[in-house]
Amino acid sequence: MARFADEVIAEADRRAPGKPIVCASGLSPSGPIHLGNLREVMTPHLVADEIRRRGVECVHIVSWDDFDRYRKVPVGIDPSWAEHIGKPLTSVPAPAGSPYPNWAEHFKAPMAAALAEMGVEFHPISQTRMYTSGAYREQVLLAMRERKRIDAILDQYRTKAKAKAQKVEDADEAAALEGSGAAGEDDGSGAGGYYPYRPYCSACGRDLTTVTAYDDATTQLTYTCACGHTETVLLSEHTNGKLVWKVDWPMRWAYEGVVFEPSGVDHSSPGSSFVVGGQIVREVFGAAQPIGPMYAFVGISGMAKMSSSRGGVPTPADALSIMEPALLRWLYARRRPNQSFKVSFDQEIQRMYDEWDTLTRKIGDGTALPADQAAYRRASSTAAGALPETPRRLPYRTLASVVDITTGHEEQTLRILREFDHDIAGLDELRPRLDKAQHWVTTYVPAEERTQVREKPDAELLASLGETERASLRLLAEGLDEHWSLDGLTTLLYGVPKVQAGLDMTAKAATPELKAAQRAFFALLYRLLVGRDTGPRLPTLLLAVGRDRVRALLSA
Repeated sequence: MARFADEVIAEADRRAPGKPIVCASGLSPSGPIHLGNLREVMTPHLVADEIRRRGVECVHIVSWDDFDRYRKVPVGIDPSWAEHIGKPLTSVPAPAGSPYPNWAEHFKAPMAAALAEMGVEFHPISQTRMYTSGAYREQVLLAMRERKRIDAILDQYRTKAKAKAQKVEDADEAAALEGSGAAGEDDGSGAGGYYPYRPYCSACGRDLTTVTAYDDATTQLTYTCACGHTETVLLSEHTNGKLVWKVDWPMRWAYEGVVFEPSGVDHSSPGSSFVVGGQIVREVFGAAQPIGPMYAFVGISGMAKMSSSRGGVPTPADALSIMEPALLRWLYARRRPNQSFKVSFDQEIQRMYDEWDTLTRKIGDGTALPADQAAYRRASSTAAGALPETPRRLPYRTLASVVDITTGHEEQTLRILREFDHDIAGLDELRPRLDKAQHWVTTYVPAEERTQVREKPDAELLASLGETERASLRLLAEGLDEHWSLDGLTTLLYGVPKVQAGLDMTAKAATPELKAAQRAFFALLYRLLVGRDTGPRLPTLLLAVGRDRVRALLSA
């Protein structure tokens, strides 16, 4: 991000010295705004924040594309919402039960809240407000006057885009091209000629309209709608419509003076909005195209590339329910924009937290590499200051294991966690990490993987045991009182097979035979306590179950 910041500052000085630098993102609230969309915001945010850290004024604008058409009914929404297809997103009712006034606000709100929690400072721009207020009037009239030039530019790419789309075989790439400039996106072409402006019908409210005539001198525009309505309006006064996307985007670059804006990999294809927009912004609007990298897709562990139209994709709010903001920022800050990565909602999240905690320790003792130091700084703070963090950190996997066993019972949770850190005064010291671990366990860990301690002994299994196995259980039960602490139980559990091998319980031994005996012993305990071959760390599990109940479950 430091290199991008250098380039942006230099470019801004060349274009408009002394003016605030503008970085931009665009989000469509057409459905849940997912973790792939978050990269559209995080890339310019990290660059803008780096610029601010250097004392240079920088504005990060987020354009809400809430005046876009409602394209399809997402999975899980009442099919009757199909009657609103073609209307602006701000004119579509919010999903049933929503407290928000329209569809766009319903999906904007959780994203805005997630960005605030992550420390992302931005200036929001509603495209509904911009178009309906007439803010873009001169730009719209200019685009209509230059429609032949725009049509000629687009025509250079239409054949290439079609050929590219026909060659696509990869499912992910095809999904990316769908709806982008590389496939069937409407660019304003029609049987009656090319017009880059699409009015919303004043009768039905939809954009199923076709412009049939336009007069440059008077700005009279005539359109017909699929609903049967025909109307003539003065474009110099009309505000219920918008430029088609391939013209709208470069128009906004010029209007806002955007210096930096990244684009997704789908925009690298022939005829895409970014490629075409670069030519349109120069030749029509007389401005320069933003600089910015292409960013790669973000996936989810065990899931294909995200598509908000398919429904069920995790959002930043979902991620923040199980991750501290700094960790989620780190996933984006630690990689170059063109590197794809996955956000884990499965067991892998525990390893992610382990990596984060290891890096935190290295930062503290000064052993972290320079690149890791930079990523940590960008993740844990912004130019405005440090992000909130959990006051007393325990490993995420430990917290998850404990809340899984205790089913969230606070008194028991505190009792067990004090075995890991005797100085814990109360659970609030462990929040928000504790709450996020608990939410992960209750929401994302499959029921069959949750820990359920047996209600009564497994009599059949106990009856089938040989003398060696019975002796190991007796040794464990007899040593519980003496070793009833986290460290003590760890020594006892690893020590029982050592004693049976003729060694002292504390002897340092690691032969293959001893390791095999320990694994077999642990598997037996798991089967007797929770009915599975694996489970939470055994010392933690024993502390949670309690001495009396452990003895009861291990004896016939």
